[in-house]
Amino acid sequence: MTTAAEISWDDLKAMIFAHSAQLQETGRLIRELRESGKETDRLIRELRESGKETDRLIRELRESGKETDRRMQETDRRIRALERQLGRLGNRLGQFVQDMVEPAVVRLFQEQGIPVHRVMPNVRARDDAGQTVMEIDLLVINGDHAIAVECKSRLTTDDVDEHLERLSRFKAAFPEYADKLLHGAVAAMGAPDEVVRYAEKQGLYVLVQADDDVVVRNQPGFTPRTW
Repeated sequence: MTTAAEISWDDLKAMIFAHSAQLQETGRLIRELRESGKETDRLIRELRESGKETDRLIRELRESGKETDRRMQETDRRIRALERQLGRLGNRLGQFVQDMVEPAVVRLFQEQGIPVHRVMPNVRARDDAGQTVMEIDLLVINGDHAIAVECKSRLTTDDVDEHLERLSRFKAAFPEYADKLLHGAVAAMGAPDEVVRYAEKQGLYVLVQADDDVVVRNQPGFTPRTW
């Protein structure tokens, strides 16, 4: 075993130097740990602030969602109200067309060579439960002929198709007229030329307002379809 007396000065200096180096390294590590701790604290603070910001954004999104829902509900309410108003307006315009056409249809169809003399508005067929299964705005009838007239404010191809479907079921809904030669007609305040031609091609009479009168818009030589 080496005694203190046997340790030379050089050995002692080397030991002191090594110990000093260890102390310096330890100090460096301590400083790094402190700096690391500060960085960790900074990151923790940033995460906390980020969490607060995230919470704030979530709250804002929730509030925004509530406001969006409220606006959507209000928009839906306004759309439903507008649809009701348009529906009432459409009904009134349709009734106006019907009132305008009714006095003229007998004359118009007699001019077309169809001997009719009687007009019945709003003719309804009901089932056994009393529910309306079909309604004809104007039914022009006499002798062997019957003409079912659908009245619209502005005629569309969809209106034409719906009336064609109605005509296909007419005699089943109104068996009392099963022996009649059934024709179809559509009447409107206005009708684009392409819709007029479409209805005519399907074999329907087209009656349209012209100034204070109602005229037949079918081309000369038109032959009506018979159901």
